[in-house]
Amino acid sequence: MWLIHRDTDGNSGDRIPLPAPLHEALVRWYVGEGSFHDEQAGVTLVQNARIGHRWIACGCLGPGKAPPILTPAYLSEAETYYLRRLTGTKRPEHRADCPFFRDQATNRITEVRSHNTPTDPPSGFFEVLRPAPEKLAQRPEDDSLDDRTRNASTPRLARLLWRLLDSAGCNMVAPLGMGNEWSIREEFAALGRAAGKIEIAPGVELARAFWTHARPLETNTVYGTLRALAPKWPKTHAPQGFVALYAKAIKGNEIHVPDGEPVTIATRVQSPSIRGNHISGPYIVLVVAGEYPEARGYAPLRAYAQPIYNGRMFVPVESDFERKALRAILDTQRVLRARGVDMAISKPLFDSMTPNGPCRPDFILEARSRMTGELRTVVVEAMGFDSDEYEAAKAVTHPRMAVLGDLVTLDRSEIDQDSASTKLLRFLDI
Repeated sequence: MWLIHRDTDGNSGDRIPLPAPLHEALVRWYVGEGSFHDEQAGVTLVQNARIGHRWIACGCLGPGKAPPILTPAYLSEAETYYLRRLTGTKRPEHRADCPFFRDQATNRITEVRSHNTPTDPPSGFFEVLRPAPEKLAQRPEDDSLDDRTRNASTPRLARLLWRLLDSAGCNMVAPLGMGNEWSIREEFAALGRAAGKIEIAPGVELARAFWTHARPLETNTVYGTLRALAPKWPKTHAPQGFVALYAKAIKGNEIHVPDGEPVTIATRVQSPSIRGNHISGPYIVLVVAGEYPEARGYAPLRAYAQPIYNGRMFVPVESDFERKALRAILDTQRVLRARGVDMAISKPLFDSMTPNGPCRPDFILEARSRMTGELRTVVVEAMGFDSDEYEAAKAVTHPRMAVLGDLVTLDRSEIDQDSASTKLLRFLDI
């Protein structure tokens, strides 16, 4: 098998043969009989082929004949890569006894699921990219360095961003009396401080390969840093760096930053959606930069755009409606402050465990009276849409949320009529 340039017949002299161990691992993965390490090798090879605008030619028909072609493809539901046979009247078919004669077995894409829920913190190091596939075809020396977590609906890059925001405290709004600065400068500074406490790989702090502006990408500072770090990078981990960007909008593979040209990513920028509906900006975008296949150097490869409240508060939101709900909560915070009550706001990014099972409230509010010292905890559920599926979910999760505090639901009519703050005050004015 060979890596070939896209839109060619596969017989050009510059095609790149796959190493035998990688070829064997690819076959085992394709037919659904491979190990986890075979799957890693296959997925990484297909990902790199897609980024490098390459196809894969099969040699089952023998020398001198036009080879059957496999193209790299991406399955968005599982957030993973697979091989698709390129068929047509002018395309040669694989031999009937070739493992690529049939479509790829999909059990490793659609059936393998992590034991973690989408809202569990990501395990392992702060990394997304894996070493080159020919290395992945061999069993790693230390199994503890593997992170098998891959969820069908939540990209790992998204959960890494949530982990960073959580560690930085960006999902928390302190009581007004603490006098905290609300500014984009302070939010990025908090991310930088958190990066100093997280490792990308053993002995490699995230802060050594972390930036909060597009300029280091434009000046190649990111790539120069990775090249300098690469010789000392642990061999079971791939050199990679991360850039956190504030963006007003995203479009395809472009990140539109407020003070420069759009930042272009090798693949489409991912972002959350509710029932397929786009969530408007602003966003905090986490970009991972790593090595291109075939030694083409370093480049920004993937990005995840998380909607946030605004540029002064990087509090994540899951919908435009939730952004409005947070605005009502902040209004309530100001009213309570004038009445002698301090309130802290938390946006949980991962599940909380209760005696009845896990749940993840939209917001948790903690109020304390400066006069009496009385404390009260309120759990807010922002109910932005109704459906039978959502009603069934509420029946399970709302009793769990009630264990954490008084449960208050906010619906669209209350937000639209500006009565949400009044409702919250009934629970929080102590």
